[in-house]
Amino acid sequence: QVQLVESGGGLVQAGGSLRLSCAASGRTFSSYTRGWFRQAPGKERELLAAISYSGTTTYYADSVKGRFTISRDNAKNTVYLQMNSLKPEDTAVYSCAASPKYLPILTASYNAWGQGTQVTVSP
Repeated sequence: QVQLVESGGGLVQAGGSLRLSCAASGRTFSSYTRGWFRQAPGKERELLAAISYSGTTTYYADSVKGRFTISRDNAKNTVYLQMNSLKPEDTAVYSCAASPKYLPILTASYNAWGQGTQVTVSP
């Protein structure tokens, strides 16, 4: 059974940092693009960052560029999201996903999903 499990979410004050992890099991995703999404109440799911299978190419949404960093460790089948300078508007459920395509932007291109972890940023 393929599973993606996120961890590292929680409550943090504005300006603080969190590091999210997404561990995969059941199969290897070393040849897959890995991505991080978030969804706030009443809003659509948003792609924040994606990283190519080799880790050499990344994509960031404008909303997080310069504050968030995506990385991966294929030996551990894990992808990370380092989040710095957090803002109250970053509050959302954060989910990781995997896609067999090369750095896709469309949510529909990702076919494996974690259950999500809550990130809450207080003012």
